[in-house]
Amino acid sequence: MRSNTLPRWAAALLLAASAAVAALAPPAGAAPATDTTIVLPGATSAEGIAAGRGSTFFAGDLFAGDIFRGDVRSGKAELFIDAPAGRQAGGMAVEKRHNLLFVAGGFTGQAYVYDADSGATVASYQFGAAGSSIVNDVTLTRAGAWFTDSLQARLYFVPLSSYGEPGAFSTLPLTGPAADTSGQFNLNGIRATPDGRMLIVSHSANGLLYTIDPATGASAVIAGVSVPNVDGIELDGHRLWAVQNFSNQVSRVVLNADLTSGAIDRTITSPQFEVPTAAAKFGHTLAVVNAKFDTGVPPTATRFEVVLVHA
Repeated sequence: MRSNTLPRWAAALLLAASAAVAALAPPAGAAPATDTTIVLPGATSAEGIAAGRGSTFFAGDLFAGDIFRGDVRSGKAELFIDAPAGRQAGGMAVEKRHNLLFVAGGFTGQAYVYDADSGATVASYQFGAAGSSIVNDVTLTRAGAWFTDSLQARLYFVPLSSYGEPGAFSTLPLTGPAADTSGQFNLNGIRATPDGRMLIVSHSANGLLYTIDPATGASAVIAGVSVPNVDGIELDGHRLWAVQNFSNQVSRVVLNADLTSGAIDRTITSPQFEVPTAAAKFGHTLAVVNAKFDTGVPPTATRFEVVLVHA
């Protein structure tokens, strides 16, 4: 394991954002004390999580870049990838046809593709310069992977061949409300509809959800949904789960057929939540990872875990 020291510019930015959202955060609601946790052994930070094949999940050590592999049925996890020095691990997604793990590189401005069987690096990318880009999250379509940037009004696309070979990336400039970069952290979580024709993104500074047309970059607000402190999102059909980090909750949203509006139909809380940042869905179970940014940036907590709650 390596030092998780954060560059001074990145620490200042994240601390400012943390203070801003913490000041607005409502207290967490009551929840049964039966939610189970899966410890990420040896992790020094955490941020992203993704569902793999079967009951397997992958979770990342944000500032060290390491990847853990666990199982929601066994309740255990272990270090899977001891990442090269200088990498980070933000949001992630698994391409199950070829079993590839796509990982957003956070403050490095990078992204990585790993073999989810062996842990070997398949490809790496430098999307933006460290200091001017935060590559935050990733989603997959049959054509490839889409990444968000929390500082820039653009998405990055990595195509994937039918043989599972990642290609050269391209950049999609955004227009409309999702292009707002006035906040400390802007675009964050991202999910694609099953047909890949529309992307849904969360905007942390605005506490809103937007749709983005991947062909044009045009965006529109999803009306009726206010999710302060929104971070990662998860999508299953017309239900969406918005993880609200410093609010210590997950809002379940029902979207209308054309994704123009939605409504929150459930708020999920847990006494085990401590600044959750992302979630992966396994049937009726939601696996939610704790980042513990309330302890500092980088966090000073000595344990990081995944919390299993009812979706």
